Amino acid sequence: MGQCGITSSKTVLVFLNLIFWAAAGILCYVGAYVFITYDDYDHFFEDVYTLIPAVVIIAVGTLLFIIGLIGCCATIRESRCGLATFVIILLLVFITEVVVVVLGYVYRAKVEDEVDRTITRVYDEYNGTYPDAASRAIDYVQRQLHCCGIHNYSDWVKTRWYTEAKNNSVPLSCCRASINNCTGSISRPTDLYSEGCEALVVKKLQEIMMYVIWAALAFAAIQLLGMLCACIVLCRRSRDPVYELLITGGTYA
Repeated sequence: MGQCGITSSKTVLVFLNLIFWAAAGILCYVGAYVFITYDDYDHFFEDVYTLIPAVVIIAVGTLLFIIGLIGCCATIRESRCGLATFVIILLLVFITEVVVVVLGYVYRAKVEDEVDRTITRVYDEYNGTYPDAASRAIDYVQRQLHCCGIHNYSDWVKTRWYTEAKNNSVPLSCCRASINNCTGSISRPTDLYSEGCEALVVKKLQEIMMYVIWAALAFAAIQLLGMLCACIVLCRRSRDPVYELLITGGTYA
């Protein structure tokens, strides 16, 4: 019964190490996705520390690939030193992922204040005639999120661009995609997106941060199972001088 349990633990551990390799790729993808997406919205927040969870999760993903390699070799070779190293590294990565979750929640809560503090300035910097970074950011957000203005299209009336343009219209990025020949005129509000961008930008950024949080939680749970199996193998290896090898079926003293 005990031998069956230890063999099962080793088999599960080898399987988990293969999952770690897959997890490494997924975590790096999630981190890269956060970087790329935040780059599209970086004008709406100034706190660069918001990206710390994404940086950490990419580092964890890279480390998980190495952990998977160490774990496979240590499990197959029944190396006590290798398994102990494997458990210690897993524990450190587990702690790091807990930190990522905490930071994710902290920065997720700060997103709304960040956007609220900067969005008015970004709209004031808009220059539709000579597009700059702020203009491209606003046009991108309005088209992607189907929104117009900060709270609604009427916010454009208060901007410098509207005053200088003197054409009683908003940027064409406010036009609904389904409307043909839209000129952005505020005299035809049904042609324009009705929702403001502030709430949608906050929602989008918070969703992105939740991807990081859920990814970290999911793989932290897998790592707990990996540490448990490795500890079972280590304990059995220490107690039993005649130990069954996973691959050959022989004994290892």
